[in-house]
Amino acid sequence: MDGIINILKPPEMTSFDVVSALRGILKTKKIGHTGTLDPMVSGVLPVCIGKATKAVELLIEKGKTYRCEITLGVTTDTQDSFGKILEIKKVNVSKKKIAEDIMSFEGQYNQIPPMYSAKKINGKKLYQLARAGLEIERESVSVTIKKIGIIEFFGDDKVLFDVECTKGTFIRSLCEDIGIKLGTGAHMSFLLRTQSGSFNIHDTVTIQQVAESMKNGIVNDILIPTDTIFKDYPKIILDQNQMLKYKNGMTMVLMNCYDTDEGFLAIDKSLMRVYELHTDLFIGLGEISIGNEIVYIKTKKFF
Repeated sequence: MDGIINILKPPEMTSFDVVSALRGILKTKKIGHTGTLDPMVSGVLPVCIGKATKAVELLIEKGKTYRCEITLGVTTDTQDSFGKILEIKKVNVSKKKIAEDIMSFEGQYNQIPPMYSAKKINGKKLYQLARAGLEIERESVSVTIKKIGIIEFFGDDKVLFDVECTKGTFIRSLCEDIGIKLGTGAHMSFLLRTQSGSFNIHDTVTIQQVAESMKNGIVNDILIPTDTIFKDYPKIILDQNQMLKYKNGMTMVLMNCYDTDEGFLAIDKSLMRVYELHTDLFIGLGEISIGNEIVYIKTKKFF
């Protein structure tokens, strides 16, 4: 069983809990998720099965989109509604000012990872230190907020908005940073991941649906082929001799290969989907390298 299942993670389950449940349902040990979601957060969680687990590190790099509710005037130690309230302030800011300050975070900015997170420092997860009552200095990380779209205001202190961001962005920290800029304090009161890379919430399935599909012997119907996630990469087809070189990690001149998509632009370090002639099976990813005006391809990831 190889492929990806686009799971709708329910709240109050960790990402590890989801993987553990699916491991039992699918009766396989080779399984992994593509980006941790906090227990309170629901939404898109692509889970790789079998050979597709080799794609986990590539999928983690993809951007994410969230629907978030921020509550102004209340600061918590976890930056969300599950934490201990540290401070309460009256919100006396116009909606125009609130919108302007939220939108001002579009672009690149330096964000300090929250103590209550799975990020590791010196081999220890930050939330483990936080639960022990410790707080350590964390270096800021450059993140990019690609787009923010405000959806609705609820009263004077709550705003619902969509945010598209790069990997490694903490939306809880974004909410707290917005509150600091407004001078009101704030925390994240709701979060739903609506997209992860090419995986959208409209195409998700629940753990219960996976179990039902497995029971009825139709689990392949919800398995997404591994090469689907690389559909934006150009395709190359290798014959038997070329495939042998590819599997052995040898570099080949691209123009000598059997067939490629026409008209694609060869860029150094860019990737291609590799398929086997006659069977048209997806084999893996090749990486382009350019030297002396010659375009080469070499093995990047073998599935």
